[in-house]
Amino acid sequence: MAFTNTTGRYASFGIVTSLPGNVIDSIWYIIDNYLKHVIPLKSIIQFQLTNNKGKMTVTFSQEHYQNALSVDLQIPFVPLYPSKLLVVDKQGSETILLPDELYM
Repeated sequence: MAFTNTTGRYASFGIVTSLPGNVIDSIWYIIDNYLKHVIPLKSIIQFQLTNNKGKMTVTFSQEHYQNALSVDLQIPFVPLYPSKLLVVDKQGSETILLPDELYM
């Protein structure tokens, strides 16, 4: 099961240049406090960033998992932020990246 033995956490260049630190930190917080040890996580998980009355909603999903989990944040929604993020776990090295960066 992925995301159980974290050895390091990273954010790709695309993420660091398109999202503020508080959004990145919120993704790690959601993984640690809502997903880890609750849902069997695959090595690649996905998050959608959407507008909810001017604030950001982060929705988790993964392949072959029927449910989704949404968390409303008190962070203002900015339409220029990427709408989709991936988080990849490679043997404990966890990285947030844009979908286009996965296959680079």
